[in-house]
Amino acid sequence: MPQTVPPFADLLANCRHSAVHLETRDVYGVENEDEDFAAWRAGQRHTPENREEWWNSFHTSVAQAVGRGVKVRRARIVSEPLSEYIRYEHASTFQNIMAGEEVRWLPRRLASDLLIPGNDLWLFDHSLVRFGLFSGDGAFVGHTLSDDPAVIKNVSESFESIWNRAIPHDSYTT
Repeated sequence: MPQTVPPFADLLANCRHSAVHLETRDVYGVENEDEDFAAWRAGQRHTPENREEWWNSFHTSVAQAVGRGVKVRRARIVSEPLSEYIRYEHASTFQNIMAGEEVRWLPRRLASDLLIPGNDLWLFDHSLVRFGLFSGDGAFVGHTLSDDPAVIKNVSESFESIWNRAIPHDSYTT
């Protein structure tokens, strides 16, 4: 039976305490879809000073949540040397930070002894997890939700172990 998953903005709008995001892929199948990535590949770079060029509804949702007191954290597990897409993400991470997120990077070589969920995810208030599903070549397939306490516990413990080992964005160089 297909599962109806509310839009991210709605899930974050209902969040009261914490939202954590785990990214584990080195490639996301957006090369032909993401205009910002294509512009970055062509040499265009956004800057913090030109916020009107890059600020979007995602940044607004995060900023509103942070303004309500929600702590928003993002951890990225990455292979080194970095893929082109991850280099793009690193160059664009100032946008997440300006919206109010805390971001850390964990080189995959430092994660070998950690238990890592099989899919990217958002965990909202330690009570609801939204898994992002991708094909082998990185194309987005869909989302699933879980409020199963055992899943929540495992995801939460995994994220915290990753977060504690990961390198803050301002200290991680590409």
